[in-house]
Amino acid sequence: MRRTLEFPDLVTLIDERSAAFRTAVAAAPSLDVTVPSCPEWTLFDLARHLGEGRQSWAATVAAGPGATSKAPPGGPSAPRDREALTAWLASSTQLLLDALREAGPDRGCWTWWGDSQSPQNSAAVARHQLQEVAVHTYDAQLAAGQAQPLPVDVALDGVEDFLSTCCATTAAWPHEPATIDYHATEGRSWRVELSPAGARTGRAPADGTPATAAASGTAGELVLLFYDRIPLDALKLEGDARVFDQIIAWDPSV
Repeated sequence: MRRTLEFPDLVTLIDERSAAFRTAVAAAPSLDVTVPSCPEWTLFDLARHLGEGRQSWAATVAAGPGATSKAPPGGPSAPRDREALTAWLASSTQLLLDALREAGPDRGCWTWWGDSQSPQNSAAVARHQLQEVAVHTYDAQLAAGQAQPLPVDVALDGVEDFLSTCCATTAAWPHEPATIDYHATEGRSWRVELSPAGARTGRAPADGTPATAAASGTAGELVLLFYDRIPLDALKLEGDARVFDQIIAWDPSV
């Protein structure tokens, strides 16, 4: 069984995945290649997005619990020269790492996921930042023609992060109550309970009680599914597949 990632692990892995992103940028034939998983972006657009986002979250973490919104990027703009761009990416990442280490895991922080099951603190920001960097590293590798699976520990934590941060909500589920199980071949399973009380997530029950619908694949495949990088039919599906269509179409803010 893989271990649960702690705050120092998250910070270290943000650094490691960011380095892998820069390696992909350096290996790509051009900064103008299209990113297949984000077809509206070139690789330069993706790199600018990643760097500006890390600058912004660094400033947000540094602002502490008194902040009421995400801070704008605080550093210089992304340069077009490839060598300068990779240096700018490294600097942007370092701003985030320094802010997280200075804050520590328990310091309050503005986040956009207020009604989810994730806390509003630096540790939760680090956890979600790892997933943003990991998925965008996959995007950059895909653009460079060298896509690799997400590291297993990162992916397992990513499934749990997505479900608790992006899926869990107190907004009422507008359909018949249902449950969805997600099974990772690495040995973990999660359940999403959908009801008028919203969407609540946790580990799937050990007694094997079947869900309304279930999807199975590697943890990396589950994360890529959640972030719309691979189609639903790339995974093994069981039960009432209509529930997947309903949750994909659901906008809790409406």
